[in-house]
Amino acid sequence: MIVDERMIAYINSLDMGNSELLNQIEEEARGSCVPVIRRELQSLLKTLLAVKQPRAILEVGTAVGFSALLMCEYGHPEAHITTIEKYEKRIPIARENFRRAGREEQITFLIGDAAEHLKQLAGPFDFIFMDAAKGQYIHFLPDVLRLLEPGGILVSDNVLQDGDLIESRFAVERRNRTIHSRMREYLYELKHNPQLVTSILPLGDGVTLSVKLN
Repeated sequence: MIVDERMIAYINSLDMGNSELLNQIEEEARGSCVPVIRRELQSLLKTLLAVKQPRAILEVGTAVGFSALLMCEYGHPEAHITTIEKYEKRIPIARENFRRAGREEQITFLIGDAAEHLKQLAGPFDFIFMDAAKGQYIHFLPDVLRLLEPGGILVSDNVLQDGDLIESRFAVERRNRTIHSRMREYLYELKHNPQLVTSILPLGDGVTLSVKLN
């Protein structure tokens, strides 16, 4: 846990929640052990959407469609979301959730490997949300930067690995060492890339907020 649990509980207790359908989808996902973005990040996304009012949004990692629908609900009414997912078991659930919400025309749902889709997309996007395989973030970044327009926002979730990222590589379980080293490389690149200004936030499991410079 990065931030004290009592503090998180207090902050989340102030949250007004979401629509009935979004709350239902979130409850269904958690009941099926499908990860959805934490309440703290939901609040941050709502705020960023209100400030930026993006019209072209790219999401890398759909899961069951919760975050895409959250961005539909709290984003600009004319915003269009392109979202990518390859995990077969979650694809029909996401499709059904998009149908339930009546957002099928607002969402382009791409099925398959994100790396391949990113190479084929033309963009530009003014808001990109990265929430896919953590070890692949560094590999996605060149295309993500190409697709992000100047002044656009990149949000990356789950970047601090429950605090493990500050530990030595050899203190991390062997099966997690590749992700550990790749995520460190990703964070270094976000902070040192001349195209970006980036803040790393100890929110949820760690979030980065990057803006592409003009």
